[in-house]
Amino acid sequence: MTPGSAILLKSAIATVLSIAASLAVVSTIVPAIGGVVDGNAWLMTVLCPLMVAWPASAWQFWQAERLRRARDELASLHGRLAEAHGALEEAHGALTETARRDELTGLFGRRAFFEAAEARRTAGGGWLMVLDVDRFKAINDRFGHAAGDLALRQVAGRIADAAPADAALGRIGGEEFAILLPAADEDEAARVAEAVRAAVAAEPLRVDDAVGLTLTVSAGMVRLDADGALKDAFKAADDLLYEAKRAGRDMVRIDERAAPTAPPLAPEAPLAQEEPA
Repeated sequence: MTPGSAILLKSAIATVLSIAASLAVVSTIVPAIGGVVDGNAWLMTVLCPLMVAWPASAWQFWQAERLRRARDELASLHGRLAEAHGALEEAHGALTETARRDELTGLFGRRAFFEAAEARRTAGGGWLMVLDVDRFKAINDRFGHAAGDLALRQVAGRIADAAPADAALGRIGGEEFAILLPAADEDEAARVAEAVRAAVAAEPLRVDDAVGLTLTVSAGMVRLDADGALKDAFKAADDLLYEAKRAGRDMVRIDERAAPTAPPLAPEAPLAQEEPA
């Protein structure tokens, strides 16, 4: 049934009820007070409800139907607005996260890394590791920047695979990376550092279908004081990194003031090219 038909039906029912009520009143009250109900009285009893009650009830039902439709449209609009707001928030969150990530490697960018590192630091401070790919300039000079970018993506992937789930990982710039271990003790920090170093050097990285490169990293690691500045710790780790490079590369230097007994560190491994069989 259409809304218009429903309104007419409701109006007809209301009018019939009005006529019935009028007839009941006329047939009982008028004789009771000594009046006489003639044909004109009966006619007016029927015509008045038809002329007044039907249009009035139809108008009332029509207004009620319009109000119902308006409420339905408002509810539908509210639902669509809520969906659009949710989609907008989701897109904004994705865009914000994308902006925080290094486009090449997917790790945190420099600024985002320091923000994430500050947020994840525990009361105990944690450990900070800064590492740099050894002799990386030679890759760009020898094979081109596209090959260098491919190598960096693979290095980042190996770092991420070797790091624990709660670590904050970032590409600080160029071929330099950083890892924050927020809850590691001294022994665990040393194990992670060695695992990361070994993972990068474990097997050649493919920079195209015909060339594989063996890369290594040098790293410096320091303990974070609970109330110390992260930038100061980063500088200290960076200094240790360059000590590792001067000492032969492909090794980790740990702050001697708080260093655990570290696993054996690998000797220097020069850049090598491997041709597939």
